[in-house]
Amino acid sequence: MGSDANDVGTLSRWRLVLGKTAEEHGVGLQGGMGHEQVDEVCEFLFAAEGEGEGKGTGGGGGRRGGGRQGGLGGGHPLTVPTWIDAVHDLFPRAAREVLERELIQRRGIDQLLEQPRLLEKVEPNVELVKTILTHKDLLNPKTRILARKVIDKVVSELKNQIKVQVEPAIVGAIRRDRHSPRPVFRNLDLRTTIRRNLHNYDHDRQQLVVDRMFFYAAERNKRPWHIMVVVDQSGSMLDSAIFSAIMASIFHELPAVKTSLYLFDTEIVDLSDQVGQPVDVLLQVQLGGGTHIAKALRYAQQQLREPARTIVVLITDFYEGGPEQDLVKVTRDMAQAGVRMIGLGALGYDARPAYNKNTASKLRKVGMDVLVCTPESLAECMGRIIRG
Repeated sequence: MGSDANDVGTLSRWRLVLGKTAEEHGVGLQGGMGHEQVDEVCEFLFAAEGEGEGKGTGGGGGRRGGGRQGGLGGGHPLTVPTWIDAVHDLFPRAAREVLERELIQRRGIDQLLEQPRLLEKVEPNVELVKTILTHKDLLNPKTRILARKVIDKVVSELKNQIKVQVEPAIVGAIRRDRHSPRPVFRNLDLRTTIRRNLHNYDHDRQQLVVDRMFFYAAERNKRPWHIMVVVDQSGSMLDSAIFSAIMASIFHELPAVKTSLYLFDTEIVDLSDQVGQPVDVLLQVQLGGGTHIAKALRYAQQQLREPARTIVVLITDFYEGGPEQDLVKVTRDMAQAGVRMIGLGALGYDARPAYNKNTASKLRKVGMDVLVCTPESLAECMGRIIRG
């Protein structure tokens, strides 16, 4: 039975999805349709571990079996540079981002960070930022300049996306956490005014008699909230560290908020003077090493000026390198002093939390809210705290 062009095209696409094993069942590629080039790009990316060229620190382990049988451009095998060129020729931007993200995870890391031309062509994304931060010692002077631009682009896009949701949640709460005796109409708290005067409702006349009005306090006259962001630098927390730096920079721009930022492993780095520059903060992240959470919280405790208007946001996997009882004690002391303690096992949109639930549970019992959340849900939580 013959096949029309549509059937041939459909079979070719199934062959690309299933890989070379499909040929054993008679599903092959149709020549002259560009499918052979697409297949080579996919085979290079998903080749089984130990096969192919340029396997880097990202590891192998593909879904396709079999080695590559040649390459684009007259039978020459693909390399990372020629693969990137091919992807840009064959795929639209959205598909390129997915494929390049897989490349970064699987292979070619060293080459990517050593060659400015490659780094310039890859679409910026969070995975690329993580790779740069993990292997930043491999950067040469030229790629270091490009790497900074890549991080800045990704961070700026994420910040603009997050800020739309985060800023209203916290600013709205700040404007409503205190009232003023000054009757300024633009600061009228209509909801509170109605609620507090409901007992004066005249059922016969169906009118609300208002004997007292409530007004929000002017922002400039209010005591600021102090938000302390305390970030674990261990390698498993890299996703969360990226979002933490972005969130801290958003907090820094809010009215009536003072923001501090501390990175820690077994030592503490106070980057509060750079909190508005998240790219600079991220380039100073030193992944790995031990973890001393209690030491970081004690440092934050020493910076307290008004505990009742302080929120500590601790981002960590809760695997304490020091004595656990010290961590429980400092958490209890800060909570009892009036500090609102928030512990995050992960912060981000795609973070996969793997944290010490036993330790986290002990901290919850002494006053820490333990969450795994997106930036928006963290902002909502902080808004509830500020509103009281």
